[in-house]
Amino acid sequence: MSNLPIATNAVVRQHALKLLRRFRRPALVMLGFYAAASAAALAAPFIIGQFVQRASNGSLTSRAVLWLVVALLVSSLSNTALNYIARRQSYTLGERVFATLREEFLADVLRLPLSVVERAGTGDLLSRTTNDIEALNRTVRFALPEWTVAVIQTVLTLVAMFLTSPLVALASLVVVPVLAITTKRYLRYASPGYVRERIAYATMFGAISETAEGARTVDALRLSDRQAGRIDESIREAFYSELYTLSMRLWWFPIVEANFSFAVTTTLLWGGWLFIGHHVTIGAATAVTLYVVQMTDPLDRIVAWLDELQIGQTALARLIGVAEVEDDRSHDGGEPQGELIEITDVRYAYRAGHDVLHGVSLSIQPGERLAIVGPSGAGKSTLGRLIAGIDIPRSGSITIGGESVANLPLSSIRQHVALVTQEHHIFIGTVRDNLILARPSSNDDAVRRALAAVDALEWVEELPSGLDTELGSTGHPVTPAQAQQLALARLVLADPHTLVLDEATALLDPRAARHLERSLSAVLEGRTVIAIAHRLHTAHDADRVAVVIDGLIAELGTHDELLAHNGEYAALWRSWRSDIPGAS
Repeated sequence: MSNLPIATNAVVRQHALKLLRRFRRPALVMLGFYAAASAAALAAPFIIGQFVQRASNGSLTSRAVLWLVVALLVSSLSNTALNYIARRQSYTLGERVFATLREEFLADVLRLPLSVVERAGTGDLLSRTTNDIEALNRTVRFALPEWTVAVIQTVLTLVAMFLTSPLVALASLVVVPVLAITTKRYLRYASPGYVRERIAYATMFGAISETAEGARTVDALRLSDRQAGRIDESIREAFYSELYTLSMRLWWFPIVEANFSFAVTTTLLWGGWLFIGHHVTIGAATAVTLYVVQMTDPLDRIVAWLDELQIGQTALARLIGVAEVEDDRSHDGGEPQGELIEITDVRYAYRAGHDVLHGVSLSIQPGERLAIVGPSGAGKSTLGRLIAGIDIPRSGSITIGGESVANLPLSSIRQHVALVTQEHHIFIGTVRDNLILARPSSNDDAVRRALAAVDALEWVEELPSGLDTELGSTGHPVTPAQAQQLALARLVLADPHTLVLDEATALLDPRAARHLERSLSAVLEGRTVIAIAHRLHTAHDADRVAVVIDGLIAELGTHDELLAHNGEYAALWRSWRSDIPGAS
């Protein structure tokens, strides 16, 4: 089941019309050239018909043959030249339309609320940015131009047939009812089939990528059989969904091809009978039959590309469906006045009816160091995400400087509060590119100061090209500790007044974690720090400690006060100390 919306056919049509209006002028130029090319191609059957007519009544002279051959040659050359210009125009237009669609999709993805992105999972968004983009690429660049050409050629050929001889042309229409009924049935069942196919691929890619990314966790928790079963099931669903659309094509295509052949046969027989009865000339019967033969090619392309258009329509519906995700923020708040963070009766649920937080209230003073501790699953990270503005409370409020987080855009919140988690990402690009994402106006001196603040300047300067060293999946490798240092250096450049550290060093070995935390001391000076961690030495150094148990703040106070209280925190502290060799 898809987690992100899929646009309806009506929305897809509206979007297509908007694009058509935007590119109206180049589209009309392209259609004009295609119409001219098609008109040039229509001369050949008429010329051959005249040749047959003159030959049958004895008026075919050498001069007439010469002129007919010249006319045929001019028609062929004109058709070739006009087709070349028209295709060049259509491919150029296709590139522009595809670039517009891709930019719109990227903008829509970047506007998605972070909570929606996380709930959607890897597979759905990944398949839209890869498979669906690729399918739409083929549709816009090839299928749509080819289909448009075929439609224009078919319409003009029909017009030429009826202008030449309406009586003979009627025979070709005998196949229309069968084509109309079978095509309508195909479109009715094929479109939902392609939607199912795309969703199945999204699920399959999600299962495979998530298993690969979390391979160590899967192995540690002995989930290999479960994940293998999940992948097998998703592959099976993708197989059967594609088998369904394939069976639809195998049913429809032979019927269409048979009708094309039947149309030529009936026109030839009907035209011959009319000629024998002296109702039409042999030239008219020949020309109309040749028009029907000529029309077979564009009709064949209409059928072949219609299948591709179905895939493209489904891909477009999935891409523009991302824009239908509603923003979870009102964006009508003003600029926060101050750094005070107030949390009032906050409740939050990832699933309706299953609250994770149950009425949390807390006031965090500017410059305070607050440690949030508690057992796994208690709601610590959820509270941190709410403070950082990633999620919006179901009820209650969180304010920064008097302004509700729900009323502030993420770009504004990030100027005040930043979340640092266990996860960090190195983008493809230079060291400099990776850091100035936080503040694009930063110069090299600012970048170096940020690296020095997290004790990373020395190893960065030892890289092959220093700040210009390429990083990412195709660049110079960095260790997890170095990657986290770069993530923290971005934070220094962003310069928020409040940092939410959600077990930021949990994935590092203890020695690297302690080293990184010591190097951060200067960075954290003067800022509000909210640290979420299982390593309770952070709580020991904090101004206050909030103990979260089952979605509620069970205890709040200094380290010494809570130890003296001998409650939940004291039990956590004794348990943590007992796990450290040599600790008393």
